[in-house]
Amino acid sequence: MHELTPDAESPARHTERDHGGIGGHPRGLSMLFYAEMWERFSYYGMRALLLLFMITPLAMGGLGFDQKFAAQVYGNYTMASYMVCILGGYLADNFIGARRAVLIGGLIITVGHYALAFDSVPTFYAGLILIALGTGLLKPSISTLVGGLYSHGDTRRDAGFSLFYMGINLGAFAAPLVVGWLAQSESFRAVLSGWGLDPTHSWHWGFGAAGIGMTFGMIVYLRRLHWLSHVGQAPAADAPRPWVGLTLVTLGTAALLAVMIASDYVAWINPVVYALPIVGILWFGVVRRDDDSRRIAAILVFFVCAILFWAVFEQAGSSLTLFAEELTRNELFGQAFPSSWFQSVNSLFILALAPLFAWLWVRLREQQPSMPMKFVWGLVFLGLSFALLVPAAKLTAEGKVSPWWLIAVYFLQTIGELCLSPVGLSAMTKLAPAKLAGLVMGIWFLGTALGNKLAGVVAADFNAKDPQALAHFFWQQALLVGGLTVLLLVLVPWVRRLTGETTR
Repeated sequence: MHELTPDAESPARHTERDHGGIGGHPRGLSMLFYAEMWERFSYYGMRALLLLFMITPLAMGGLGFDQKFAAQVYGNYTMASYMVCILGGYLADNFIGARRAVLIGGLIITVGHYALAFDSVPTFYAGLILIALGTGLLKPSISTLVGGLYSHGDTRRDAGFSLFYMGINLGAFAAPLVVGWLAQSESFRAVLSGWGLDPTHSWHWGFGAAGIGMTFGMIVYLRRLHWLSHVGQAPAADAPRPWVGLTLVTLGTAALLAVMIASDYVAWINPVVYALPIVGILWFGVVRRDDDSRRIAAILVFFVCAILFWAVFEQAGSSLTLFAEELTRNELFGQAFPSSWFQSVNSLFILALAPLFAWLWVRLREQQPSMPMKFVWGLVFLGLSFALLVPAAKLTAEGKVSPWWLIAVYFLQTIGELCLSPVGLSAMTKLAPAKLAGLVMGIWFLGTALGNKLAGVVAADFNAKDPQALAHFFWQQALLVGGLTVLLLVLVPWVRRLTGETTR
C-alpha cells in the first residue's frame, strides 16, 4: 500500500488510490468506523435508559416525571442533539475543520455522559445539554469526513456509507445489552447490594458505562488521526473568518430551538415550521431552477421525507419503549430480559443486512434504484412496520403480547432504514455545493432533529390502558407515512431531474 502524501496530491487523487481499508475502501473509513461505533455505543446506551429513567418513581431511583413531560424532555433533547449540527457544520466549514470538530465534540460528549452518572437533577440536565452540544459538532463532521474519502464519481461511496452505518449499529447493538443490564437487571442490583451500595443507583452505573464507551471512541480517533491528514482540514490561517455568519447561524439555531420547545405549549408553531421546507422546495425547484438551486430543492425533498421517517422510526426510544415495558412479555425462549434490550434488535438486523445492501448497490451499479426511489422503499417498509403494530395493540386487551411482534416491527424498520438513511447521508455529500458540505450535512441532521421532536410529541399521546385507542394511534401514523410514500413516488421523475441522476 502506498503512503498518502497530502501535499503532493489532491483529495480526489487520494480517494482513487486508497484501497487499504475495510473491503478495499479507503483506510480512513476503518478508523471512522470504530470511532463512530463507540460514540454510538454511548449515545444509544444512554437513549435506551432515558425515558424509562425519567418515568421511574423516585423511590426506585428514577426522576418520577409523568409520561407526557418525560416524552417532551426526550423529544427536546434528541431534537437539540441533531439541530445543533447546523451550527457545528458551519463551525467546521469555516473555522476549525471537520477533523478538529469531531475531536472537540467527542470530548464534550464524554463529559456529558459522566455528568449523567451523578445522582442529581442538575447534573442530569447538564449532561443532556453537554451531549447535545457535543453531538452537534461531531455528527455532521464525521459524516463529512467519510464522504471526503471518496471522489464524486467513486462507485464505492454508497457502499462505504453502508459499512460506516455498520459501525454505528455495532455500537448501538451492544450498548442496550450492556447499559440496560447494568441499569435494569435485578442481578446487577443484587451485586450492588452485596457491595454495600444503593441498588436504586443502578441507573447511573448504566449512564457511566455509556461514558466509558465514549472514552474508548476518543482513544481510537486520536490514535489514527493521521489517516485523515488529507481530509477535513481547517481553512487556511490567513483566510477571512465569517464572524457575522457565525453569529447569525448561532442566533438562528438558538431561536429555532426555542421556538420548537415553545411548540409544546403553542399549537400553531408546528404546522408553520413544518411547512417551510415545502416553500423552499417550490422556490428552489420551480422558481429559480439553476444548477445549485435544483440540488438544494432535491436536498429539501429528502429533508421532508427524513422528518417524517425519523418521527415514526425514533419512537423506538419513546412509544415503542413504553410498549415494550408495559405491554410486552419481556422473555424469549424462557429467559427474561430488560425491556431496554429491544433497543438492540434494530441494530442486530442492521449488522445482518447492511453487508447485503452494500453488496447490492455495488452489484447493481448503474442499474440500482435512484436516490428518490430508495427513499420510497424506505418509507414503504416504515409504514408497514406501524401497520403491523395495529393488530398487536388490539391483542393487548387479552394481556401482554409476544416479543415477536416488536422484533418483526424492528425488522421492517431496519429494511426501511437501510434504504433511506445511509443513502441520505451519501446524497448530502453528493448534492451539497463544495463550500457548504458541512452546513448541508447539518441541514440533513436538522431533518433528524425535527423528526425526533415529532417523535416526542407523538409519544406523549401513547395510551397503554386502551387497546383500541392504541391501535388507532399506530394506524394514524401508518396512513401518514403511506400518503407521503405515494406523493414521493409520483414526484420521483422530477426529483431525479433535480439531482441529475440517470438511474431509475
